[in-house]
Amino acid sequence: MKKAVVLFNLGGPDSLDNVEPFLFNLFNDPAIINLPTFIRYPLAKIISKKRAPVAKKIYQEIGGSSPILKLTMDQSIELEKSLNSMQNKIDYKTFIAMRCWNPRADETINNVKNFNPNEVILVPLYPQFSYSTSGSSISEWKEKCKKKNFNTITSTICCYPEEENFINAHVEEIKNKININNNERLIFSAHGLPEKNIKNGDPYQWQVEKTVQKIIKELNQKNLDYILSYQSRVGPLKWIGPSTDDVIVESSRSGKSIVLIPVAFVSEHSETLVELDIEYKKLAKDNGCKNYTRIPALGTNKNYIKGLSELIINKEEYKFRESLYTPKKQCLSKFNKCPCYQ
Repeated sequence: MKKAVVLFNLGGPDSLDNVEPFLFNLFNDPAIINLPTFIRYPLAKIISKKRAPVAKKIYQEIGGSSPILKLTMDQSIELEKSLNSMQNKIDYKTFIAMRCWNPRADETINNVKNFNPNEVILVPLYPQFSYSTSGSSISEWKEKCKKKNFNTITSTICCYPEEENFINAHVEEIKNKININNNERLIFSAHGLPEKNIKNGDPYQWQVEKTVQKIIKELNQKNLDYILSYQSRVGPLKWIGPSTDDVIVESSRSGKSIVLIPVAFVSEHSETLVELDIEYKKLAKDNGCKNYTRIPALGTNKNYIKGLSELIINKEEYKFRESLYTPKKQCLSKFNKCPCYQ
């Protein structure tokens, strides 16, 4: 028996020339700008053209391209090794589908068809579900499969915000980097969302909070000073908070040592390598912070890869309904954008 595991990620431009088309793909996604195509398409053209010069400067800071494809390939390779070493009855092969740059779903579907699996398992590399990330990738995959008449049995592992090995991976990375003391503030930073998305039923913020609560519990440190904040705000809408910028300024001015933890990113990319490592570090230093430590994204952390492997191999334990495999603790019913309620 053969099973294809498709890893979803956002993707990133592979050259400065491709920054603008990457941004266009991002803003032309109906999960990002929920408007009719005849409005969204030209609007995405305008936004991507306007933002391209600033975005190019960001990518110049990290060598002129995004490292996310290579890093996702590393994760894919390690996951495939892990899956096939944990059992010998099924031939697992991993594939990558990026939402906004190559390889896109169309190309990946062709590669999966050539593998001719008995089952396809979709695994977003977004631990916490949002319909603007995991939801968008899952929807695109299903839409493209329908157009290509690719009807192989497909299962979806939608999220894993409290998965034991995923949590242990975070704890391990934190402990590897620091010895926690009373003057440190742990800032868990996640990508933000417009507040209206949450009010419209997106479970993302609730799931991120669950992740942080579980990490704190496993760190088992008395009187730990920590806070969850949100980064990468763009546009005029009100976003969920507090903002990571504001938290860094306040923490720095109060004399705290800062430990910044990317709690929703599992791969290094511009929002960690530039925003966290360069911009936020400078912001902290400018406001008096003496010690600024950034915890790495999980990448190929062995616990993280083990967690993904166990979710895939043991997915029947998480079965919610046909073809949908969710965490043991389902989202609250008010989060109607969660796949459990679709």
